[in-house]
Amino acid sequence: MIWVDTIVQGVLLGGLYALFAAGLSLVFGIMRLVNLAHGDLIVLAAYLLLVIVSMLGLNPFVAALVAMPVMFAIGYGLQRFVLNRVLGPDILPPLLVTFGLSVVIQNVLQEGFSADSRRIPAGTLETASLPIGPVTVGLMPLLTLISAIGVILALQWLFYRTALGRAFRATSDDPVTASLMGIKPQRVFAQATGIAMVVVTIAALYLGTRSNFDPTIGPARLIYAFEAVIIGGLGSLWGTLAGGIIIGVAQTLGAAINPEWQILAGHVAFLLVLLVRPRGLFPRAND
Repeated sequence: MIWVDTIVQGVLLGGLYALFAAGLSLVFGIMRLVNLAHGDLIVLAAYLLLVIVSMLGLNPFVAALVAMPVMFAIGYGLQRFVLNRVLGPDILPPLLVTFGLSVVIQNVLQEGFSADSRRIPAGTLETASLPIGPVTVGLMPLLTLISAIGVILALQWLFYRTALGRAFRATSDDPVTASLMGIKPQRVFAQATGIAMVVVTIAALYLGTRSNFDPTIGPARLIYAFEAVIIGGLGSLWGTLAGGIIIGVAQTLGAAINPEWQILAGHVAFLLVLLVRPRGLFPRAND
């Protein structure tokens, strides 16, 4: 029964990692952009939520609704006026720009909030639990997993059932032909990054309410996000969810054997999947 509980906790943890990775997967799937500042943008959103909760006294979930349009605007502007200028066949300029952006965000947050760790207060939700069969799960981790599934469903609907989604797919497949059909790739890319930042806000909500955070933890979250995306298959949203769950289960199993093995176990699972499926579990057909 202990191992069943361990696996369940790993699945719930995987929901958080899937939220970290979903925005990264969306952006990569549309414009093949590897955003090294993704983890730091999650931390930035967490601090934005902290400020809104502290200043306005709002519930964190309500604060997330307030923060979403702000993060959308940040993502839209960042892509429209900075990242679009460096996109091209050479992947090095976007990598350098996003790496620089990562450094800037970390330093700005340290200047504004110091290096002390913070946490977003969530009241009784922080300790609430729910018995499900033979195991007891925390309500906040359960909400995290449900939110991750909801985000994936929403992105799938957006991608395959809306006019904007058709523009995303057309621009991803052939931006030149899409532009001849009246689609403006630069604007589409900016909209995609804006939507990714909305997902980042949801990830930041659960990051900030479930654990402490500080200005320097972004790169570690970026690693988990990258691993989830690569395990699932680049550009596959459901694969991203599966990748997050695999990492989460591996970490909880590793911690159950030896607490020092938690992080290592996740990385080992990542390497094992790559040995068996180098292109990930669910690679897109055109990758």
